[in-house]
Amino acid sequence: MESLIPTIVFYVFAAITLIAAACVISAKNPVHSVFFLILSFFSAAGLFVLLGAEYIAMTLVIVYVGAVAVLFLFVVMMLDIDIVAMRAGFLRYLPLGIVVAAVIFGELAMVFVMSLENPKPLAVPVQITPELSELSNTRAIGKLLYTYYLY
Repeated sequence: MESLIPTIVFYVFAAITLIAAACVISAKNPVHSVFFLILSFFSAAGLFVLLGAEYIAMTLVIVYVGAVAVLFLFVVMMLDIDIVAMRAGFLRYLPLGIVVAAVIFGELAMVFVMSLENPKPLAVPVQITPELSELSNTRAIGKLLYTYYLY
């Protein structure tokens, strides 16, 4: 029963993130789209908390929700967007968009098939991860940033 609750919470946060991300690109009103983006950021931060990465979760909330999304919201609300004029050229560029999407999906399919044929690790670990009881999350990130990745 103890391991069931985090699993349920994970699926709830994941579902909210995916639904909010789909609403970001499908919302007709740009202001609603920014609000869905903020919801997506908060639920992604909840996923990071579940993983034990509290520092990354707070950074996501402070930097992206506190600065970037609010800036987007401010800019979108200040602009006078003519939705009808934006949608006028949609059908003209639709064939090009379909070709670009087909190329991207073809590349993704090729990468997926190649990974099934030759499954090997993408990178060799450079540094051994210390024991979790040794370091806290923030201390481990700081140690890596100011030692190995300093340059």
